[in-house]
This record gives sequence, C-alpha cells and structure tokens, in this order.
Amino acid sequence: MAKPVTANSKYLTDVQAGERFAVDRTTIWRWTRTNPAFPKPVKVSAGSTRWRLADIEAFEATREAASHTA
Repeated sequence: MAKPVTANSKYLTDVQAGERFAVDRTTIWRWTRTNPAFPKPVKVSAGSTRWRLADIEAFEATREAASHTA
C-alpha cells in the first residue's frame, strides 16, 4: 500500500500520482507518454522514478482552470 502524501512530500510515486487522479498507475505512465501537458517524471535512482509534487499540483490547477472556462 502506498504511503499517504503529506504537505512535506516533494515527490510522488506512480501509485501516489494515480491516487490523486483516481486512476491506475498504468494510466499515469500512459499520460506521461501521450499527454504533453502531463508532468514528466524524474529519475531519482536506478530503479526509482517519481513525479515532483509541485509539477502535479500545477497540472491539477491547469486542468481545474480549463474546466471552469469550458
């Protein structure tokens, strides 16, 4: 089970990012490949890829703003 995201978290796993959008981790990876607006992951070590929380929050704000103008 994924660790809860706190205000002090700086990076999210694919599972944590998926939880923010209520999608599976595979969808996060698909968005990474196919949606140019979706934040790019950061390779933090050989076997560890994360998304910056600030980038995810900015993406969320952009999506929310777009939904209010549509």
